[in-house]
Amino acid sequence: MKTPKQRTTWRLLTVLLAVGLVAAACAADDGASDAAAAAMSQAQSAQDDAGVASAEASAAAAQAGQAQAAADAAAAAAALAQATAEGNQAAVAAAEADLAAAQAAAEAARADAAAAQEEADEARSAAEAAEEAVEMAAEEAASMMGECDGLTEVVVQLQWFTQSQFAGYYAAHDQGLYEDLCLDVTILEGGVEIVPIPVLDSGGADFAVSWVPRGLVPREEGADVVNIAQIFERSATLQVSWADSGIQSVEDLAGKTVGNWGFGNEFELLAGLRRNGVDPDSDVTLVQQNFDMSALLNREIDAAQAMIYNEYAQVLEAINPDTGELYQPSDLVVIDWNDVGTAMLQDAIWADAGRLDSDAAYRDTAVRFVQGTLAGWIWCRDEPDACVDVVLDNAPTLGRSHQTWQLNEISALIWPSSNGIGVMDAGLWNQTVDVAVTEGILSAEPEGEAYRTDIVLEAIANLEAAGLDTDGSGWSRVTVVLNEGGE
Repeated sequence: MKTPKQRTTWRLLTVLLAVGLVAAACAADDGASDAAAAAMSQAQSAQDDAGVASAEASAAAAQAGQAQAAADAAAAAAALAQATAEGNQAAVAAAEADLAAAQAAAEAARADAAAAQEEADEARSAAEAAEEAVEMAAEEAASMMGECDGLTEVVVQLQWFTQSQFAGYYAAHDQGLYEDLCLDVTILEGGVEIVPIPVLDSGGADFAVSWVPRGLVPREEGADVVNIAQIFERSATLQVSWADSGIQSVEDLAGKTVGNWGFGNEFELLAGLRRNGVDPDSDVTLVQQNFDMSALLNREIDAAQAMIYNEYAQVLEAINPDTGELYQPSDLVVIDWNDVGTAMLQDAIWADAGRLDSDAAYRDTAVRFVQGTLAGWIWCRDEPDACVDVVLDNAPTLGRSHQTWQLNEISALIWPSSNGIGVMDAGLWNQTVDVAVTEGILSAEPEGEAYRTDIVLEAIANLEAAGLDTDGSGWSRVTVVLNEGGE
């Protein structure tokens, strides 16, 4: 968890970056980019406290050396006194030489300590001056941002209801990260019957968040869309069974009643069955389940489809009637399609392909929207508790423990990011397309440019120039305690 000072610095870096990125687009004066670059340099130097720490350590070491030298001189003086009292002239001469050397060393140590202390004082003064420069830069940045020639209106269509699955978008909106980039973003909530890609293709939204298969099917049917940022690097889809069901692997689903949601959510399951020698048309009984886990909890089905960030948690939030306590992971067996090799890419940002090629302003907006969104996800990674607060402010229908679990698992789908957040993994794209073609979801591999990385790479470069971590290599799950009903 960051300290308030660290959070302020994080925010400042984003603001400074925004100034540099949109100086031209937002009609800032000709010196805006140079001023922003200088301000970022000052901010970065202000963050570097290593010089101060090193100088203070050197001063402390010099002071210790001075003390030791003084002690050595005192010991030499005592030895001289002893030799004088004993009348041993040879010992006196030797002691006098030792005392002279010790006094010289003590004087040198005093000089070193004084110089080291002066360096430490100068380093502290420089750090204080840099901090003042950062504050001035922040004020200048805020002033420049005020010169935006209006905010660009952007509409983004989500594919499901508001929850931590989309925390990065709401965080970017509520924390002002979109506004810092001269964007006025409207987030449209999704639902069961809302298909984001047709909304985008019809002009009802500027960008859409959709699973890759659900983007490729309308695209094959004529929708002029392209994937510009693959936010989730891993699939969240599971098949969940009871530990006492005898199901330990995909092959064990043969002869069982297997639930799935349909609506295109079943493709990983079907491909996984076939690749493990189980014919979904004859070897299992497939039933459509509701978007909850009631059928599994009531033991009406042997295996249920679940997202690791949502329905799986619903089981762990339910009371086990045999124990009177919440169900535990040990009560369940989970088949993860990432492990089976039929996982398909999920949440991605899609844009209008034709507009990107023909409208420079729209492409600039796309870079800024992706950049703000990635910054939102980075903020949620670094400030998870505050991020959950943002989600609850926008969607109070789900409880805190459930949303906290969900954000933790969503983060695990993003971080660590192999190539930087949002950059497509070509191998996983090919796997997704292969499953889609094999299962008849697509008639053939996508033609033309179905995804592009130039926009997300530009956004990442801007974020990294501001000092933000875009791969999250040090991130790991935390332990989330679920409460009954997710409260």
